[in-house]
Amino acid sequence: MGYTLLFFFILLQSLNLFAISTTLKPNFYSHTCPKAEFIVKEVMKKAMKRETRSIASVMRLQFHDCFVNGCDASLLLDDTPNMLGEKLALSNIDSLRSYGVVDDVKEALEKACPGVVSCADLLIIAARDAVVLSGGPYWKVKLGRLDSLTASQEDSNQIMPSPRSNATYLIDLFSRFNLSVQDLVALSGSHSIGKGRCFSIVFRLYNQSGSGRPDPAIEPSFREKLDKLCPLGGDGNVTGDLDATPELFDNQYFKDLVNGRGFLNSDETLFTNSITREYVKEYSVDQERFFKDFAEGMVKMGDLQSGRPGEIRRDCRVANSHRPHVEVLFETSNKKG
Repeated sequence: MGYTLLFFFILLQSLNLFAISTTLKPNFYSHTCPKAEFIVKEVMKKAMKRETRSIASVMRLQFHDCFVNGCDASLLLDDTPNMLGEKLALSNIDSLRSYGVVDDVKEALEKACPGVVSCADLLIIAARDAVVLSGGPYWKVKLGRLDSLTASQEDSNQIMPSPRSNATYLIDLFSRFNLSVQDLVALSGSHSIGKGRCFSIVFRLYNQSGSGRPDPAIEPSFREKLDKLCPLGGDGNVTGDLDATPELFDNQYFKDLVNGRGFLNSDETLFTNSITREYVKEYSVDQERFFKDFAEGMVKMGDLQSGRPGEIRRDCRVANSHRPHVEVLFETSNKKG
């Protein structure tokens, strides 16, 4: 970083001013916090040892954050008397979890590099590490995001799909973010790890499309298994595996879809729909292709930005509201010279 730019960077940090980021790039913290990615990975490893499912939950946070006004960690903000945040939005309440893991990562980063690494970047790094630690592909993450100053439950409700969504709806949703059909199917492979709630599938088992009957796409023996797990009138918070190898990031998810054993309606519809089916079939027999397309899709999704003013939060749950609301445009550089 040039001396002049470094001076202004330090000055702006000390004055607690807001900035707008324009360019994302790998190694963004190579000089300001060179161990940032290592720190995130180490905390994620510890979280995985405590509860394997937790890192799959952290990966999901990137999806639910980036689709709502870009990747800006708005999802992580707690409600305030003047703001209804996104944590209690329809697609998030009683579904998203592992916010405590994010808190642990942020605490470790703040100890090493106070006020440097954004919560938005933290989520991008942690999502990548969740995949790698579960046996999936590695990819270089682009960094340099800022954290939002606010959040919107209404925006989340309007944007995020439900487990009942069909492929046609999902194709349209992804296209709004310049994500292709290939991106949709590959990124749906995030369900290679983790669990889903009975609440999300009871309609499939007992009243698909208001028919009073189960979804005919469900393979009979798998439906019997789900009937026992999720009886009508049972506890909707009971969880089931999203695929047959829920702790391993692999292409089993797509094999399950081909065999009518997708857990969510929004999963199985990718095979029953003719437009998405070919990608499902290809990924079910070619794990390397799935890994490649998934990594590319995660990078594309990570590029989503709102262009709104932002900050580097000290606490991912709370905006730095005590800081003066002054917007400053400046160019940051991590190059020496």
